[in-house]
Amino acid sequence: MLAELKIENVAVIEKAGVRFTPGLNVLTGETGAGKSILIDSINAILGNRTSRELVRSGAHKACIWATFEDVPAAVRAQLEACGYEASDDLLLYREISADGKGACRVNGMPATAAVVRDISAGLLSIHGQHDSQSLTNPSNHLGILDQYARNAAQYRAYYKLYRELVDCKRRLEALTAGEANKQRRVEELTEEIERIDAVNLQPGEEAHLEERRTIITHAQGILDGITAAHAALSGDEEGETAGAADLLGAAAGGLQESARLDESLAPLAERLNELYYGARELATDLADRLDAYGFDPGELNQIESRLDAIYRLKKRFGLEAEELLARREQDAAELETIQSSGETIAKLRAEMQELYQKARAAAETLTESRLKAFTAMNKQMKAALEFLNMPGIRFALRHARGALSSHGQDNVEFLISTNPGEEPKPLAKIASGGELSRIMLAFKSALADRDELPTVIYDEIDTGVSGLAAGRIGQLLHETAAGHQVLCITHTPQVAAFADNQLLIQKNVRDGRTFTEIHPLDLEGRIKVLANMISGDKVTELSLANARELIEKSQDIPAGKEGVACDRK
Repeated sequence: MLAELKIENVAVIEKAGVRFTPGLNVLTGETGAGKSILIDSINAILGNRTSRELVRSGAHKACIWATFEDVPAAVRAQLEACGYEASDDLLLYREISADGKGACRVNGMPATAAVVRDISAGLLSIHGQHDSQSLTNPSNHLGILDQYARNAAQYRAYYKLYRELVDCKRRLEALTAGEANKQRRVEELTEEIERIDAVNLQPGEEAHLEERRTIITHAQGILDGITAAHAALSGDEEGETAGAADLLGAAAGGLQESARLDESLAPLAERLNELYYGARELATDLADRLDAYGFDPGELNQIESRLDAIYRLKKRFGLEAEELLARREQDAAELETIQSSGETIAKLRAEMQELYQKARAAAETLTESRLKAFTAMNKQMKAALEFLNMPGIRFALRHARGALSSHGQDNVEFLISTNPGEEPKPLAKIASGGELSRIMLAFKSALADRDELPTVIYDEIDTGVSGLAAGRIGQLLHETAAGHQVLCITHTPQVAAFADNQLLIQKNVRDGRTFTEIHPLDLEGRIKVLANMISGDKVTELSLANARELIEKSQDIPAGKEGVACDRK
């Protein structure tokens, strides 16, 4: 769960720290006090995209720390997979510079934002006001249904077969292209192969020819250098001038005589002797090279002609020599495939038919899991929505089997009827803003015991709701928090009354600067804040009494009926 959040220089927050507890944590405060900044900070610490505009005016950087306790096993495994030490506690750090740069750390070690996102995916989820509107898009409904169905294994089994089917179909379509196209391709491939074969290019040939051309072009200089080196080692042919080898021999002989009288000179004599034999051997090798050097006057012309042929072939295809050889092999393989496509097509058609049957069966298994899940979810949704003061509601699923696709064979859409006697219709046409908020919360409540995330954040999930419905939302959030840590931003006193831990986000102006502070509230503080929420700036004895009564009643309400809230853990 999220245990602590520390913020420095984020928007109007100069410095703030807040501790969260298990259960329902409620954040209250006036509009514009900075509640959304808290959500932005949590989004940033999770590695999500952020902006330098988040940095407080005049500050060089913004810093955010988040401490998580009782880290789930899946997150610990992800930490280890990313090369970090894993334990029950986790510290995340995010730095955002005013110049747009930033840094992330995981348990004090550097990390990329992408790695942080992967690690934190199993820590918490944030549900904002826009999430309720997302319910009106039918494309989101299948994901909700699959989450409730817990059918990830069935989906993986289907998707593997589906990808194999798509790959088989693509290969078959490539082979069964129009005959005119196939014939044209055969001619293109044949022409390319013949042009490359006509040059008879060999691996490494171009580099060898260029090296040989360099040697021939500079032959005289090479010979002069070898001759001079040989003469320096061997002396002149008349014997008038001693070479380095002879001088080393004389020196070695003299030192050996001295070593017979002074044994300490023996190592030096041995080293000098090795130099002598090395010089003699080198002189012999140079003589052999001199004898071996011979150049055919016509060889350079042959090399130039050959390199020109290779150059023209390279220019025609726009490829280097080694790439041309690879191109020739690819062309030959493709040509052989086309020419033997009849047998291959028959095999692929049989394979595709078999894969289709298997994929269709796997899709049907996936469909059954979804329909079974909807039956159970429908029961929970109806109970939760009736509890949230939407009596007589009817929830339905529009389902149709279609062609196989990446998500299976199912086309689904949730339908709802909010008034008795009316047929269920799409959510976008029926539900108001307040109703959508309650429907979203009902979904989250139904999914709560199937979601392994330890922390869930609701950003004004009670928008557009008041009175009895607001109180029921507070009760449902409180019951959901028995199995998950819940953070909720609210403007509704009926919801705030159910808090296990209430925090006040307060904005103040000092010396012409705006400062936002976060204060944990004791019982008397909660009563005063709820009284403000009830009656505004003018707190009366009656509003204080109403606030106290709200809190006392929230503590006396028993756990929700089965199927309304998640199981307590």
